[in-house]
Amino acid sequence: MKLSPRFVLDNLFVLGAAFLAVSAMAFSVTLAGWLAFGVSTGLAVVAAASMAAAHRIGQRIGHGVVGLVALWSLIAALIFTGSVLTWLVLADAIALGVVALADLTAHEVSTENVVHRLEVTGNLRTGDPAAERLAA
Repeated sequence: MKLSPRFVLDNLFVLGAAFLAVSAMAFSVTLAGWLAFGVSTGLAVVAAASMAAAHRIGQRIGHGVVGLVALWSLIAALIFTGSVLTWLVLADAIALGVVALADLTAHEVSTENVVHRLEVTGNLRTGDPAAERLAA
């Protein structure tokens, strides 16, 4: 089975957001701020590269929004300090996760990813090719 690059990247964005949400509450303000800066920078670069390489408009829009949220998160990590930074890192991580999950959901419900099942019915023992084609 081959995984779609969009699926893999969206899961990467969700994992990055989850890591930032946990680090905002688990680590000191300074460490959480630097982690937010580093992870958000990485996610913004990956989202921008994916957006530039994408052929479908849906992927460009989804990863563009993820990139904008990550860009805001890295700017906020540099500007704010103290408890404001802690809550902004948490809020930005939640926003990043929501946007990534929304893009992942949009990818999974799109018509090209719907699994079509073919139900074979009828009596195939007749040996009649026309009956076999109709059953298929």
